[in-house]
Amino acid sequence: MHEPNSEGTPIRSYRDLRVWQQAMDLVEATYRATKRFPTTERYGLATQLRRAAVSVASNIAEGHARSLGDYLRHLLISTGSLTEMETQFILSTRLGFLPTEEGESLLQTCDHLGRMLGGLRKALRVRRARVPSP
Repeated sequence: MHEPNSEGTPIRSYRDLRVWQQAMDLVEATYRATKRFPTTERYGLATQLRRAAVSVASNIAEGHARSLGDYLRHLLISTGSLTEMETQFILSTRLGFLPTEEGESLLQTCDHLGRMLGGLRKALRVRRARVPSP
C-alpha cells in the first residue's frame, strides 16, 4: 500500500504514516500515565490501557502489510481499541488515578487519532471503489 501523505511524499512503510506515528505517541503517553497508577492496578486497568494502546498502533501496522480489505478491517480494530481506551481513561479519571487535566488531554488525543483513522478508512474505501474487479 502506498498512500500519499499531505506533503506528497509516498508512504513506503507503515512507519511513514502520521496516524501510526501518533498512535505510537499515544502508547508512550499511556505507559507514562499508567506508571503512576496504584500498584493494585498493575494487572488491572493499567494493563488494559497499555494493551489497548499497543493494539491501536499494531493494527495500523499489520493492516498496512495486508490486502486492502484486511487493512480496512485492521483499522476498524484500531478504532475499537481506541474507544476502549477512551472509556478506560474516563474511568481512570473518575477513580482518581489520572488528574482531570491529563485525562482530558489523553481523551483529546484519542479523539484526534480517531478522526485520523476515520479519514484513512474513508480514503481507502474510495480507492477500493476505484479499483476494477478482477
